[in-house]
Amino acid sequence: MKLANESEAGFWAPLPPGLDGLIARLEILSLSPMFQAQRDLALRQALRPYVEAGGAAPLPPYAQEVELAAWSVYADYYPQDGQLTLIEQLRDVITEHIPDEERAWMDSLKHSYLDLVEVCPSDSPNTILSCRSLGDRRVYEVRGGDFSQRLQPGQVLLTRFVQMPGDPETNKVVIGACALLLTAAEGRTLLEATNGYRREMEINAGSFELGDWHEFAKRFGHMLLWIYAQMRLGTLLKVVADIRYRTADGARHLYALALYEHREFTFLRDQLAGFEGVEADSGQGACATMRWIQRGASSADHASVVARFTLTPTQLWVETDSHERLDALKHQLAATFGFSLHFRGEAADPPPHRLSADELNADQAVQVVVTPDQDAVLLRTFLETAYLDWSDREAPVLDGKTPRHAATTPAGREQVGRLIDEMERNDLGWRRIGKPAFDYNLLRGHVGLDAVRKEQASA
Repeated sequence: MKLANESEAGFWAPLPPGLDGLIARLEILSLSPMFQAQRDLALRQALRPYVEAGGAAPLPPYAQEVELAAWSVYADYYPQDGQLTLIEQLRDVITEHIPDEERAWMDSLKHSYLDLVEVCPSDSPNTILSCRSLGDRRVYEVRGGDFSQRLQPGQVLLTRFVQMPGDPETNKVVIGACALLLTAAEGRTLLEATNGYRREMEINAGSFELGDWHEFAKRFGHMLLWIYAQMRLGTLLKVVADIRYRTADGARHLYALALYEHREFTFLRDQLAGFEGVEADSGQGACATMRWIQRGASSADHASVVARFTLTPTQLWVETDSHERLDALKHQLAATFGFSLHFRGEAADPPPHRLSADELNADQAVQVVVTPDQDAVLLRTFLETAYLDWSDREAPVLDGKTPRHAATTPAGREQVGRLIDEMERNDLGWRRIGKPAFDYNLLRGHVGLDAVRKEQASA
């Protein structure tokens, strides 16, 4: 199961009528003008990983997470402005009648807490579900229902148990509206991370008063929600990081790009040819353009091209299949060529792709085919950024002059025109999408040259 897969998030459980009515009253009370600000503080605390990310959060909390956070407001939260807790406020209400069947649940709800529990084998799972707390090993008898039919021994629930009214020592409980469902491994990970927080708090406080699981979970049960949210985000990021982008013919899509300018073609050609692990590309262009490729290091990936260098008379293009590989090659180029290369920009964001439920649930890395249209957008966006101030940057091939300054003389205008023509002939788009990815008439216009209507020949 993937924590990023909404279809596997958890389940909802029906509440007894008295508890259902009590929760409805607490919800209304929490939304009152006097308590609204405290409710917002409590929810922000319980859902902190999502709140801190703001609009940049890659995914929203599940409905079950929000519901469990709301129950923490009802049962666990002590207002910071000196007000009574919601249950205490409701208990003191004298302006309206609260049925006895609702009042009967007040103490049980007040003493409830978020817990991490393991589903145990049961003879009658549809009516009574046996669960054991991972925190203190306490065994509970849980009122079952339709939801329990999908549960298997060993699965872990992040939920809130509410004791049946009457006997304060009873192990008979109901599920507080919902539960988040985890595998046994995910449950252990969550428990270990929570205990890490717990030990750190005890060390900082110089006290072991949180040694009792019940005491800790009652006061800091929201930490279970924090860590669950962090695990969700981590799972999603891992799935995204493992995506394999492919071209239509199945080759790796080299989406991470870097562009350099230079004026030492022969020196760069000879040095690049000697780079460890590179080989000449069989699809060479014109004699003034050289290409080398780098294949995957592992035996399984050796047939895959993972990086490509394209050296033109004035530019060096680097294409790779990941941001990490691009960074490594950039450091290698800087160490080898120093100031012979002039960095002009990079693009490392992969093509956008919305993961489906099946992809989130897949056991193997997701394979995404990047269409020519998507590749065209990627290249155009990169070049628009790289060439944004090209006319006003010193160009190595123009002896350090800017193209705009060089174009103020007839000889300079001719030289700048040839430079732009050469850049257009060697545009990466010719090889990747069959046409230039950038409108080079924009550069001609920036330096006062006439637009060129005819298509340049491919390099």
